Amino acid sequence: MDSTVVIIPTYNERENLERIVARVRVATPDVQILVVDDNSPDGTGDIADRLAAADAAVHVLHRTGKEGLGAAYKAGFAWALGRGFGSVVEMDADGSHAPEQLPSLLAAAEDADVVLGSRWVPGGSVVNWPKHREAISRVGSGYARFALRLPARDVTGGYRVFSADALRKLQLDEVHSHGYGFQVDMLWHANRAGLRIVEVPITFTERTLGASKMTGGIVVEAMLRVTWWGICEATDRVIGRHPEATRATAGS
Repeated sequence: MDSTVVIIPTYNERENLERIVARVRVATPDVQILVVDDNSPDGTGDIADRLAAADAAVHVLHRTGKEGLGAAYKAGFAWALGRGFGSVVEMDADGSHAPEQLPSLLAAAEDADVVLGSRWVPGGSVVNWPKHREAISRVGSGYARFALRLPARDVTGGYRVFSADALRKLQLDEVHSHGYGFQVDMLWHANRAGLRIVEVPITFTERTLGASKMTGGIVVEAMLRVTWWGICEATDRVIGRHPEATRATAGS
């Protein structure tokens, strides 16, 4: 199977799920959808089951508890790889990632291993964000980009396309982050694996229904993790253990 699956992780998204699934189906009729629900107490999983029963392109993976975004995505990746999908999309359930822009990301994925839907490249934007929220995101991306030497401007965004081969190469077992830092962790490992990463401008729209899962504590924890990863990155380069140094040595 050389097709695409959109993974939508959910926890208490009953107000948004049906709407976002319908938009994905209209914008990209040929893709499949996997809802990964972490036992939402508001009945999101039941809504997902109803959508799957009515549409063969919609699938549901029920998990027993809330373990974080990273764990949900990794479970979805394993599901997709086990079924032979050629590419995998990360998409939020709350409508902040416009399905109508997915065709542009998929077109870019034809010549890339990883495609990032980017708010911070020319043509990208955010809608309905307060200035302090935008500042936190820009500073966070900038800090992670500097600390980890990442070749992208939006390193914390969650609208992405990975080829199946990319997911196999970037060593998912070594991606341990479960929360806000998961997206940075994934990109860091993708870059260390030598994968081709490109950015496509998107418009990110703040959710209008339901509650955001983002807190200040989550952001602080992620930045502490990035700092530690940055120290590891610098150490590996100094002692020649970094993958880029290894590849250069092997090719000389």
